[in-house]
Amino acid sequence: MALSLERVVFFLEDMGKEKSRNFKFILQAALASFGAYFCMYAFRKPFTVATFKDLNFWGIDYKILLIIAQVLGYTLSKFLGIKIIAELKSSKRMFLLILFILISELALLGFAMVPLPYNMAFLFLNGLPLGMIWGIVFSYLEGRKTTEILGVILCSSFIVSSGVVKSIGKYTMDTFGVSEFWMPFVTGLYFIIPLIVFALLLEKLPAPTEEDKLNRTARKPLSNRERIKLYKELALPLTIIIVFYVFLTGIRDFRDNFAREIWDTLGYTNDASIYSFSEIPIAICVLIIMAFIGTIANNFKAFMYYHIALLFGSFAIAISTFLFQIHIVNPVVWMIVSGFGMYLCYIPFQGLYFDRMIATFKIKGNVGFLIYIADAFGYLGSVLILLYKNLGESNVSYLNFFIILIYIISAIGIFVALLSYLFFQKKKNTTPIIPSMTYAENSM
Repeated sequence: MALSLERVVFFLEDMGKEKSRNFKFILQAALASFGAYFCMYAFRKPFTVATFKDLNFWGIDYKILLIIAQVLGYTLSKFLGIKIIAELKSSKRMFLLILFILISELALLGFAMVPLPYNMAFLFLNGLPLGMIWGIVFSYLEGRKTTEILGVILCSSFIVSSGVVKSIGKYTMDTFGVSEFWMPFVTGLYFIIPLIVFALLLEKLPAPTEEDKLNRTARKPLSNRERIKLYKELALPLTIIIVFYVFLTGIRDFRDNFAREIWDTLGYTNDASIYSFSEIPIAICVLIIMAFIGTIANNFKAFMYYHIALLFGSFAIAISTFLFQIHIVNPVVWMIVSGFGMYLCYIPFQGLYFDRMIATFKIKGNVGFLIYIADAFGYLGSVLILLYKNLGESNVSYLNFFIILIYIISAIGIFVALLSYLFFQKKKNTTPIIPSMTYAENSM
């Protein structure tokens, strides 16, 4: 009897220690990943809060040229990331993370010092390393039982950070008299030391446990042959998802890059806080929904829930915009609800959707490859939308062009969510998607 009681005590103590370790890990991983990616936005987005008014080159608005230059660098980075992130070794992660950030900050210094219009080349160089940061940060989190909740927290960082760094950038110009050209570099300086601290915290995270590997499939680098094989076997769902993601990234990026112009048109010209205020409720609501899906133990069930989230988000975007146009909801409510719907669709593709896909079908590989395929084409779509706005719809206001994009993306989103849902439902009930060479064998 005494022995049994002793075993119970030991069991309870072990449970307590295990819960304490899990909580400590989640807290450290959440803080480190959120903080690292939050800081990255300080090197990427502050320049978009400047208007660069009345500046044009080659018949194109200077701000659009700057955004295109940076996005082209960011897009090329995503294409490079298909190989680099897919083959990334854990020993090189922190070094590359800090190196890429420092390169981007030096590029902002070049943007401030080199005369117009040649300084736009430095925004291309600024975007080139930054496209790798997401894959590096997410690689610390993937393949764990807690990947979902950590991924959601990480995703919430770029919803909030984009608005916050814009507010800081505008405050820097308004309060300290820093010019539009020096403001991005100065804003970046604020975040260099915090970025290094968060990178060190990421590096101290323990590797996935054996239980993690059993639950979510062990993650490994993918060779070129394996990457081609994987994409061929998933060609239909991946292609339609990527098409949707191209438009989704374009409209999300348009909303982000021209938030100043959209809010100015809506009557919030002198309100620096609106960029942060409007994004915080979005981050909280999306965080709650994604966290709920993260609590679902069954990988396939959770994977299907992401399709429902895509469908719901697409409807939210369209309905809120229609209600705004007929003056039932005010501009702030519309921007929050439509932004919520947009990010509800966007965030799953930052790793969560693909992480559950890998776990469901026991794919031997990593999330980075799939994320970077989607992102590479997504940001290419963003460039095309910017060019079309300036060359094909230059007389349409940023607000009205944004509304047109919303209706297009909501229609595509509804179609893709339903088609992908049906595809994977059928595949789960029939044959495996990936041949045995790519799948983890059940006996393993």
